Amino acid sequence: MRVREWQEILQDVIDRDVDPRGWRAAGGRRASGVGEDLYLGHRKAGLYHLKTYAKNPYQVRGVGTRVARKLDDEIGSYLPEKDSREGRFAVRNPTDERPEEKEAKARAKHLEEVLKAHADAPTSGADLFDDVMEAIESPAFGPMDFDGYDRPESVGSLSETFEESEKLLNSELEDLIDEDDVGRGFQ
Repeated sequence: MRVREWQEILQDVIDRDVDPRGWRAAGGRRASGVGEDLYLGHRKAGLYHLKTYAKNPYQVRGVGTRVARKLDDEIGSYLPEKDSREGRFAVRNPTDERPEEKEAKARAKHLEEVLKAHADAPTSGADLFDDVMEAIESPAFGPMDFDGYDRPESVGSLSETFEESEKLLNSELEDLIDEDDVGRGFQ
């Protein structure tokens, strides 16, 4: 298991050549200390675990690792079902270069058509989200179980399942937090 900076883990997710709609996620507050836990999983790409915290209102820091190469039924059961409509997440590719003017206009036209189609049809917000993410070519999106104020049961179960990575990532994150003096507050 190789611990890396959290943005490198997200780049791995972006670079995976899998169906963008197949991703699922679970996240929430860390069991102890500041920050959040996030698990991103895809049946073919595996399961990634990230631990992050806000160093300040403009900067997020953290660490992560790939904890499983594939999602089996047991691990997958901790993530929301593919057709879950409770919460949604998406990853965008920040390294995408700005498209040529002609391509940018074509993308904007396609997005406009998607929005018009949903305005004229009785569709759900989740369906709109999925279609917009496809139109803007998000590399990973899907259902998410997230609680910003607590720790969802699914995150606790995944932490227990991957206890070794949990301890290692906690240790690495605590080192970052200490290095940044985040626990001391503003002076």
